[in-house]
Amino acid sequence: MKKLIITGAANGIGRATVELAILQGYFVIGADKDAEGLKVLQGLYGADVFEAHIADFSDMTVIKGFIPRLYERHASIYGLVNNAGIYHGKSVYAYSDEQIDEILTVNLKALVYLSKDFAEREMPHEAQRSIVNIASVAGEVGSCDALYGATKAAVIGLSKANAWNFAPFVRVNVVSPALIHETAIYGTIPEYRRAEYARQEVLKDPILPGGVAEVILLLLGDAMRHITGRVIPVDNGAYPR
Repeated sequence: MKKLIITGAANGIGRATVELAILQGYFVIGADKDAEGLKVLQGLYGADVFEAHIADFSDMTVIKGFIPRLYERHASIYGLVNNAGIYHGKSVYAYSDEQIDEILTVNLKALVYLSKDFAEREMPHEAQRSIVNIASVAGEVGSCDALYGATKAAVIGLSKANAWNFAPFVRVNVVSPALIHETAIYGTIPEYRRAEYARQEVLKDPILPGGVAEVILLLLGDAMRHITGRVIPVDNGAYPR
């Protein structure tokens, strides 16, 4: 049974990815600061397929210790999904210094450390491994939340660089969602921005977390073994590249 780490596992895209990964036969290591959300997942899925870790990725001590502690229990892990993130949906002028530090840490620094720590331990196995990072269309076309957009643009750049850094054994790809319904941040997105997304979508079936999860699992799997360093949009065609 292949083992898979998913951060931000308790809700939204993360939870949908946990559920689909287990359905597809993965053993999932789920991390989130939402202890209650993890408890729900633990109740749905037994310890033979799901392992929960309460982790606040705004804390650098947690970030730096997370992967090393996992490898005290697991000899090898197949994949890493860097999904945990913060979105405030507000002007750059409204950010406090503390909030700036927090969003940079959760949305970017955590990915730097988790990715390199994972790759460092898996590359010696000389076997195919996979990292999928969750960015956003905001990292490609901009955002009303400048800090969010900046961090997601950085995630794309980091992913492309790490596709080189971790080759030939660890693939690194990016999923770039647009407007995702039924998530915690949906209501935080300003109404005018939601209307803009909806206006530009050429496919009209609303994007749900499960739809993004399907793309994540596809990128992780063997069918995409020749793909690395790519940004895969999940945006209903709203932003043709």
